Amino acid sequence: MAAKRMGAAEWGYLLTLAAAWGGIFLFNRFVLASFPPLTAVFLRVGIAAPILVALVYLRGERLPRSLSLWGAFAAMGFLNNALPFTLFVWAQQTIASGLASIINATTPFFTVLLAHAMTADERMSGAKIAGVLLGMAGVVAVIGPETLGGLGRDAVAEIVLLIAPISYACAGLWGRRFRDLTPAVAAAGMVVSSSILMLPLALWHDRPWALSPSAFSWAAVAAQAAIGTALAYWLYFRILRTAGATNLLLVTFLMPPAALALGAVFAGERFAWTAFAGLALIFLGLAAIDGRAPGLLRRRRPLAA
Repeated sequence: MAAKRMGAAEWGYLLTLAAAWGGIFLFNRFVLASFPPLTAVFLRVGIAAPILVALVYLRGERLPRSLSLWGAFAAMGFLNNALPFTLFVWAQQTIASGLASIINATTPFFTVLLAHAMTADERMSGAKIAGVLLGMAGVVAVIGPETLGGLGRDAVAEIVLLIAPISYACAGLWGRRFRDLTPAVAAAGMVVSSSILMLPLALWHDRPWALSPSAFSWAAVAAQAAIGTALAYWLYFRILRTAGATNLLLVTFLMPPAALALGAVFAGERFAWTAFAGLALIFLGLAAIDGRAPGLLRRRRPLAA
């Protein structure tokens, strides 16, 4: 089977998803000021779950009753929410958000490898590998090469955090089984399941009833839940159904530029020249993985001749 390519609609959804997730690492800092990691993760998915369930029923759809399907939702919730979310909020207690974002950007690399081994329609190619390497270099340049100076200061957190992009890659492949479901139903099933997984852990370990969170931390949690989780995972399953796991997880390259753009618009932040170089590398990487640019060049050469 031919590798999947994205049309204009999928690219639009991917850019929107990048914007929705672009502020997550920054929001984590505000959330962790008042909430311990397990409670922070539960609140993110626990608030998003009823939003997505309401969306399902407002659209005239229904949640499935199949126990086997809910078992698949639970696995997806663990791989895509409970495990990586917990690892990121735990690690960001000791490592910088920029370094966490760079580690997150390794997700497409693991996805390309796993998709090649486990699927027939998302095979590895030289262009994909080159695109992933260009994209990762672009992410480093956008965030700032000096960020890598902190690499190794907390080696345990950094090594453990590498489990998160591997988990995201596995989730992208596992989620292919939900193609026959609508994005709203798939997202609601996953987030409801991850909420059920996280609730007893947060209650047992964090004792959240004793916390006194600030209003600002609550606002950050609400933004994470509504935009960075409910809206984001509706988009996630929409893209996954039509474009595949490898293309979907290119969003991790676009998240740092989105975060910089949000900072420029809402906080008056300025770009360094390395950010523009990084953007160029990211777009070259995306073009290489998309695979259409070489074909267009080959078609134009005979015309020119």
